Amino acid sequence: MSRRQKPSITATLSVLTLAGCSGEPELKPEWTEPVTGMEMVLVPAGTFMMGSPEDEIGHEPGETLHEVGLSRPFYLGKYEVTQAQWLQVMGENPSHFQDCDDCPAEQMSWWQAESFVRRLSELSGESFRLPTEAEWEYACRAGTTTPFATGDNLTTEQANYDGRYPYPGFEAGVYRARTTPAGSFAPNAWGLYDLHGNVWEWLADRYCDYSDGPVTDPLGECGSELRVIRGGSWYFNADSARCGVRYTHRPQDVGVSLGLRVVREIEGKRS
Repeated sequence: MSRRQKPSITATLSVLTLAGCSGEPELKPEWTEPVTGMEMVLVPAGTFMMGSPEDEIGHEPGETLHEVGLSRPFYLGKYEVTQAQWLQVMGENPSHFQDCDDCPAEQMSWWQAESFVRRLSELSGESFRLPTEAEWEYACRAGTTTPFATGDNLTTEQANYDGRYPYPGFEAGVYRARTTPAGSFAPNAWGLYDLHGNVWEWLADRYCDYSDGPVTDPLGECGSELRVIRGGSWYFNADSARCGVRYTHRPQDVGVSLGLRVVREIEGKRS
């Protein structure tokens, strides 16, 4: 039986509180960045269990299950940053698969991803950044507690990964051998696309040990050189796309399945 759950009541109430009781203007469920047309989805504040249970297939020691609170809502890219958007902001396209403007931008380092969000902030007048690891997993799960937002399995009809290597115990699928256009598969329960597969997504955090207890708004800031990437890709197996998986790269690394999506901070309007 699937353990998939509806979005938590904590998350839902956080949006209602912000929109009504606080006296602040109501936040729209979606927002479009005016320069690039980048579509963004409001992710509510809330609490979730980050990591994976020890009995989850593929569980790694670094995925210690622990409670995480996110105290503020934020806007997250509905899709991974596309090649057309990267070109518009940066003036050049580093991607390997350059025959598809709507495919995710890839083959950029963490430093280049950071340059993109800084430049986008300057052009837009809003405050953009890379997601934290906690924000990314919270958005990926969208209220679920299973290995994938789709339940106990992820098929190649639901995401772009190397289907020759399915999640253990399930049937193999297709191997597309490249990226696919943004929005090619169904979104998760919060209206976000491709958090499983297509390209890995650079995050703000360094790779640090998780807390043993509850934490609020965590950001990995230990001495590790490695930066966290999440979500799996067209080039990796199904297990790599689990919600709780933590992979890493050095910030200078580039690759044909390394991309990004961005956060717009709610109170990020510049004067």
